[in-house]
Amino acid sequence: MKQELYDRIESYKAELCAISDDIYDHPEIGLTEKHASALLTGWLEKQGFAVERGVGGIETAFRASYHRGEGGPRIGLLCEYDALPKMGHACGHQMQGPCILAAAAALKDSSLPGPFSVVVYGTPAEETEGGKIMMINHGDCFGDIDVALMMHGSGETTTDVKSMAMSKFDVIYHGKAAHSAIKPELGRSSLDATSLAFHGVECLREHVKEDTRIHYNIMDGGGTGANTVPSYTRSQFYVRSYNRVYLESVIERFLKVLNGAAMMTETEVEIIRTKDVHNKIPALKLNDVIMDNARAVNAPVIRPPRLKTGSTDLGNVMQLMPGSCIRVAFVPEGSPSHSQAYLDAGKTEKAHDAIMYGAKILAGTAADLITVPGLMDEVQSEYRANRERQMAEARG
Repeated sequence: MKQELYDRIESYKAELCAISDDIYDHPEIGLTEKHASALLTGWLEKQGFAVERGVGGIETAFRASYHRGEGGPRIGLLCEYDALPKMGHACGHQMQGPCILAAAAALKDSSLPGPFSVVVYGTPAEETEGGKIMMINHGDCFGDIDVALMMHGSGETTTDVKSMAMSKFDVIYHGKAAHSAIKPELGRSSLDATSLAFHGVECLREHVKEDTRIHYNIMDGGGTGANTVPSYTRSQFYVRSYNRVYLESVIERFLKVLNGAAMMTETEVEIIRTKDVHNKIPALKLNDVIMDNARAVNAPVIRPPRLKTGSTDLGNVMQLMPGSCIRVAFVPEGSPSHSQAYLDAGKTEKAHDAIMYGAKILAGTAADLITVPGLMDEVQSEYRANRERQMAEARG
């Protein structure tokens, strides 16, 4: 049965690899991915999927559905297609849509017994606004799937266990300008406030759990030179932890640092919370099924699961249901994402092969979830236990 899926996926290779190259050649940053979205939805419609555009309140998001019978496992296949600002497709997102399309179409046209559903979600703006977060907050997405599966290019073929929850803040200190030599006593320095905030964060680092990360940079302002007391300084902060519940307790203390810096300098602080990415809930059984399917197709550079990773808005989806992303090798092992290596390999045969490997792995995983008695229940039960355990750890 899986060989049937593999053969169908191979039959789409030329067409879908051309779509990947087209998306690569026309990079679009988050929420502007009109060309990529049109390519992907147009192909799905031709394959007989019911396509809804503009879901989740985002013009470039979409949902494409196929139902065989009533009830049964509901397989979610998610893809990203946004590029990085100023860099293009240096994270390999051009590969994801074609990979997911191949897996979805193979499942739809297979002889797998029903009932089951296949739902493809196009999720924009992962690199910037966090499209999945916006789609969840809009309230009409992801409630029709039982599991969320994705593919991502990488230097090795593996899965992830954890990812970091992250909150992003724009912080603006408003002071009072003055001449630094003539009437400095009239000034209230926004840069002093920012410097104190940075120092306060450094002091806070010693008194948080070791997996906590806080990083920052000045983005704008700071005055016109050393001769001026600046009245405006804007900085950006990322606060991260592997547990969202614990992270919120850190953020409470972080906000006290920001407000304390304003108090000490008699400035005003404007704190804008712009993004909240949640951590992944480990889905270890699902990861095992995925890696069994990776070995079955002889995927390249197979490695053990990555125990800890950065931040992704897939974590927000994985707060709702079990999910996993198969990372498929197509760049040299150890290559960082957002790098020249990803750009150089973006249209190579290795990238095209990774699309096919990823599609076969995800289609095989979906076939297991559909046909193996009790497997979906086992995946969901283990996921719920891991979610409760993580909540308990944060409280303790």
